[in-house]
Amino acid sequence: MSAEREILTWESFGTAARALAQAIADDGYRPDLILSIARGGLFVAGALGYALDVKNLHVMNVEFYTGVNERLDLPVMLPPVPNAVDLSGARVLVADDVADTGATLRLVRDFCADHVADVRSAVVYEKPHSEIKCEYVWRRTGRWIDFPWSARPPVVRAGDGALDA
Repeated sequence: MSAEREILTWESFGTAARALAQAIADDGYRPDLILSIARGGLFVAGALGYALDVKNLHVMNVEFYTGVNERLDLPVMLPPVPNAVDLSGARVLVADDVADTGATLRLVRDFCADHVADVRSAVVYEKPHSEIKCEYVWRRTGRWIDFPWSARPPVVRAGDGALDA
């Protein structure tokens, strides 16, 4: 991994989200619902939901990254898993912050595939080595990305209640 990082500010995120929404609208895609991949995709899905006037947002919790450039062997869906009946016949836009390896997006798209009318993906960043090529991408980079929502350590660590100084 390069020591150089891509830095996304909150202001740049606003620009990125609006540009993604415009690309989706210009393409004529009108999703019935947006399926967010938690956690980073929550921000993207919320912004796209407002910009595309889609109020039907769903969340899928997937664990893959455990640290900077550290990940599990395979992504794992965490409960609650969305009910496939809720997705039935819908045009679904899967939203995430980054398509890095693409494994998380593949897991979510495969989950949707047999239930939905159409599934497409929108991400802020796509890495060149991603096994999934998203329909809507704001920027492509091979660098590690510092997102504004995860650039700083947690205020409280899960399980211990300790505060960072």
